[in-house]
Amino acid sequence: MKFGKEFVSQMVPEWQEAYMNYESLKSILKDISKYKAENQSTGRRASTSASKGSLRRRLTLYRAYSGLNDRHRESSKKNEDEVILIQSVEGEDSQGFYQTMFLRASEEGAEKDLEFFKKLDFEFNKVNAFYKKIVKKVVDEAEELSKQINYLIAFRIKVEKIGFTNLDSNETSSTAKHGHPSLHMDAIREVEMNNGNLFQEDRKHVAQTNSKNPMESFRPAPVDVLEHVKINVSPPETPVATIKGLLTNSKPDDTFNEKEFKKAEEQLSAAFKELHHKLRLLKQYSFLNLLAFTKIMKKYDKVSSRNASKAYRKMVESSYIGSSDEVTRLMDRVEHAFIKHFANGNHRKGMNILRPTMKRERHRTTFLLGVFTGCAIALIAALIILIHARNILNSEGRTRYMENIFPLYSLFGYIVFHMIMYSVNTYLWRLFRINYPFIFGFKEGTELAYKEVFLLSSGLAVLSLIAVLSNLDMEMDQRTKSFSALTELVPLGLIIFLLAVTVCPFNIIYKSSRFCLIRAAFHTICAPLYKVHFLDSFLADQLTTQVQSFRCLEFYVCYYFWGDFLTRSNKCNDSGIYRMFYLIVAIIPYWIRLLQCVRRLLEDKNTTHGLNALKYISTIIAVILRTSSESHTGLVWKILAATSSSIATVYNTYWDFVMDWGLLVRGSRNPWLRDKLLVPYKSVYFVSMAVNVILRFAWMQSVLGIKDAPLLHKTALTAIITCLEILRRGIWNFFRLENEHLHNVGKFRAFKSIALPFNYLDDDED
Repeated sequence: MKFGKEFVSQMVPEWQEAYMNYESLKSILKDISKYKAENQSTGRRASTSASKGSLRRRLTLYRAYSGLNDRHRESSKKNEDEVILIQSVEGEDSQGFYQTMFLRASEEGAEKDLEFFKKLDFEFNKVNAFYKKIVKKVVDEAEELSKQINYLIAFRIKVEKIGFTNLDSNETSSTAKHGHPSLHMDAIREVEMNNGNLFQEDRKHVAQTNSKNPMESFRPAPVDVLEHVKINVSPPETPVATIKGLLTNSKPDDTFNEKEFKKAEEQLSAAFKELHHKLRLLKQYSFLNLLAFTKIMKKYDKVSSRNASKAYRKMVESSYIGSSDEVTRLMDRVEHAFIKHFANGNHRKGMNILRPTMKRERHRTTFLLGVFTGCAIALIAALIILIHARNILNSEGRTRYMENIFPLYSLFGYIVFHMIMYSVNTYLWRLFRINYPFIFGFKEGTELAYKEVFLLSSGLAVLSLIAVLSNLDMEMDQRTKSFSALTELVPLGLIIFLLAVTVCPFNIIYKSSRFCLIRAAFHTICAPLYKVHFLDSFLADQLTTQVQSFRCLEFYVCYYFWGDFLTRSNKCNDSGIYRMFYLIVAIIPYWIRLLQCVRRLLEDKNTTHGLNALKYISTIIAVILRTSSESHTGLVWKILAATSSSIATVYNTYWDFVMDWGLLVRGSRNPWLRDKLLVPYKSVYFVSMAVNVILRFAWMQSVLGIKDAPLLHKTALTAIITCLEILRRGIWNFFRLENEHLHNVGKFRAFKSIALPFNYLDDDED
């Protein structure tokens, strides 16, 4: 792989604008190379008119002159080698920048060289300033974490209630109570010796050598610092805490108990891991950019036949990004502090937490993916052949099958198709360098790649198709006047198996991803009792697409518990309770999304969330009227359903384009789109918007009374409309995350923000 592609692939996606623009500099070098090639061809044609004797004479004279004085020859060669002169200039913001002077500006064709060094200076100053800015922020964060650790140590002493007044006399009792008092004494002594700076060199051995008896020089730890420390009260993260907070309207007391200590320790551990992650990205950023400047200068020397890289590399090495070892030293100290305080001194355990192993692609995933995909294709072909051979489309039991069995299996079809669309999304997100693991908040190395998602969907497709083939009988047994109980229970057994695998506690079938999905689903269902994160709102949006799946689950309950599944008959539509829940389950996903918007409106005080809530209110009204029009005849119901559905569709479509996708920006460099586009072809955006509008209006078929189509049962038509909505959601997913990623890129947001557990307040502070 060429360096340019490798350079782009190793970039931090959110910092892409802050990296050296290698391709633009490379394009200037191509222009220089092209110009030199044209001049050389012209020079060769002109040289053919000169005599060979004259050329030989000039070469002889040159050789004679060059050997007169070795010292003069070396001096002239040194002057000839000087191509650039680099100087540091102080800027208005007190930050220096480097400026390169090209010493061969009078030569013919030097305009491109001047353009190259001007662009090179701009890129280097950009990289150097960005690196210095981020390092300063990280150093400040490390200083704050140093103070937080000291507060945590004092907190630990207070919680464990160690006696200090008469340590010698109480040493025996303290040992009996705590087992290892020296551990607590080390923690106390560390606060005193570090003088509030955790990342200074460990000076414990100095204190021990200066005192014959460490107990004599020992002083009590500054536990009284906790009088000025307040524990940060995090937003309620459980439904019970949220409800209690709303009812009592009181703040938790700073009790400094063991529960609060464990919570503070967890927060600080997470903050240390995030700080170490930042330092690793900074080291990678520095290494890649320094390597890029070295590569581009070597290319310049090769193209221009000059020796300018040595001087420029010397300047780069003496600059802040080239000479500062602050990140390396700080990383070593962070690792030492984390291992000491959060890994019980276990170096391997601590480093495994700080440096998680990168996810490796396994060949068995690709192998199983091919096996399951091939099996699914073969089963689909077998299903088509059986339908044609048995003439099932014209059989008498076709209607009964479509009304009772098809809704049961269509649930798995919706799930499989949604998973396939998600696997396509993950592939495209990776292709266009959209950092979806960071946006979703996945733990590093646990996110599923497109092959793994497609493997799960193909495996579920194989199981579903086998179940369909085993339950494809159209005629009941004439002797018993019923179907086989075993085959009729296959759909129920399949859904029980799917639920069992999803909640399986064993470390199989991507346990971390399954539990992440369960956690997000629980937070989504409990809205607005949990703080709304991006993953929660994204999952709720997916649920609004799966309304028909929830109705299929309702049909499962009605069919197997209140229907006669042995004769494939049910009276669900005749039940008022069933029709009521048929409407409720369709509203629930939109209601959840509405509650999430209300929660964010109350927390962020942003009116955009209020407008988003109005969008879901209009959708809920449209669903109610549209569902009611299916069971009521009359023109009034049709008009109300059509009007509400049209308003909701227009509102949702506008929100998709403007708010979720960030398109239709006025004055954009790309008309009707936005300034920054990750997909290189603008037509993709316009086609996607047109498809989104068409698929948005697909649900109008129920309002217009189109319930049957040639050769299609109404349940099959409903399944097709649902699949079209899943397709629309898959398109929406890609552009939604693209917009979110660009929002993070605009703010260079590549890290999570971790709330620190302590605040230090002076006496005069409120």
